[in-house]
Amino acid sequence: MSADDDETMAGESHPGTGLPGPMIVLAGGVLVGAINIYLAASLLPTAVADLGGASFYAWNMTIYLVAMVVATMLAGRSLSRWGNVGAYLIGFATFTAGSLACALSPAMAVLLASRGLQGLGAGLLSGLGFAVIRSALPPRLWTRGTALMSAMYGVGNFAGPALGGLFAQLGSWRPAFAVMAVVSAVCGALVPRVLPSVLPSGERGDPRPPVPVVSLLLVTAAAGAVSVAGVLEGTFAKAAGVGVALLLVAGFVVHERGSELRVFPRTTYQGGSSLKWVYLTLGLLAFGVAAESFLPLFGQRLAGLAPLVAGFFAAAISLGWSLTQIGSSLVTGGRAVRRLRVLGPLLLAAGLLVQGLLQREEAPIWLVAVWVPVLFVAGAGIGLAYPHLSVAAMSSTRDPEEGRRAAAGIATVTSLSIAFGTAVAGVLVNLGGGSMLDSARYVLFGLALLCAIGALTAHAANRTDPSPTTRPPLTRPATRADGGGRSQQ
Repeated sequence: MSADDDETMAGESHPGTGLPGPMIVLAGGVLVGAINIYLAASLLPTAVADLGGASFYAWNMTIYLVAMVVATMLAGRSLSRWGNVGAYLIGFATFTAGSLACALSPAMAVLLASRGLQGLGAGLLSGLGFAVIRSALPPRLWTRGTALMSAMYGVGNFAGPALGGLFAQLGSWRPAFAVMAVVSAVCGALVPRVLPSVLPSGERGDPRPPVPVVSLLLVTAAAGAVSVAGVLEGTFAKAAGVGVALLLVAGFVVHERGSELRVFPRTTYQGGSSLKWVYLTLGLLAFGVAAESFLPLFGQRLAGLAPLVAGFFAAAISLGWSLTQIGSSLVTGGRAVRRLRVLGPLLLAAGLLVQGLLQREEAPIWLVAVWVPVLFVAGAGIGLAYPHLSVAAMSSTRDPEEGRRAAAGIATVTSLSIAFGTAVAGVLVNLGGGSMLDSARYVLFGLALLCAIGALTAHAANRTDPSPTTRPPLTRPATRADGGGRSQQ
């Protein structure tokens, strides 16, 4: 088979000259969801002063993240049923409706329900952003495409607090949600113009694919438990919440291994497969992002920074993540890719460790200036490894339906890991008691240790996939064991 046939089978269904259009839609979908993870956190104090309902304050992030995690797991099935255009239109419409409902909310309960609707749209768009790369871009551009997708998480973590802080400082929170609705609507209007209207030949799945209800319930409960753990009072309560979440995740894995109706591809649970190690490494990299939730607090308390300045200081991790991927995505050699997979978690862990060592009470301005490049280097560790791990997940199976599911799983793993990491960081903050310096060190040292484990999982991924390349395997449909024509769900 020729190289041209290879690329056609792998999903080059859109003309190469129109690539900017699809990438605007794919990246825009991931970006609006990433921005909204932290946008409302900056706006909520102003919203509470307007609407009341302070007792529901903590549920803002919980409802959004749980809805987002659930929706990412349905992205592959949405593609099978409605195709690229239909699935994206549903995602943007849901997010736009949720954003408008947030802007018009008359009470806190309505705002929280609207945030859940936003989360469903954001999660679907995040999952689609990775899954549709297989059909919207030629394989030679998968690494750059996934680099852009994952960079949107970093940009969102930077833009969310900045946008929210700007509107909060102006004393008006509703226009921020209206702006997000407009951005989402514009991206949605582009969808029919720039995306393939159907999936490539051989990739259409069941028009009514079954939903893995048990898996969804288990992972929803886990996401809810870890999100609630992050807002509980007391170290023991937080640890108990994280423990319950881990048990639910274990139950999820056990169920998926023995079920024919699953969220992640069958390959994830097969012995000798690299996919489970790829997902674990992606998750541990995402843990490092959790530090951004607490860095503004440390900057204000330990260095006396103004809130807006502290917010931009904390975004140095996301900035390093986003910018580094520009160069990392150009690396194609198998040996270099393997090294970047391992180097990324090590660099992230080293940056967090050094940042912990540099924490001081009443830190002088020169020391604060040193913090920024250190955090940038930590974020660069994510940028070095993330795009290559994403392509490894996308290329892990020859079955196109399973391949889309593997790609959509990237967003699921990232969203769930950010939720887990934030809750774990909340537990570590409490270990410091009344000392903000101790709290900062516990968070940074603890997250550094967890992220360093990613080097081990990356090594395991390299060992089971010794020759990673940016070129995927042929994507011809697999046959069912019972003789049917489609891959088994």
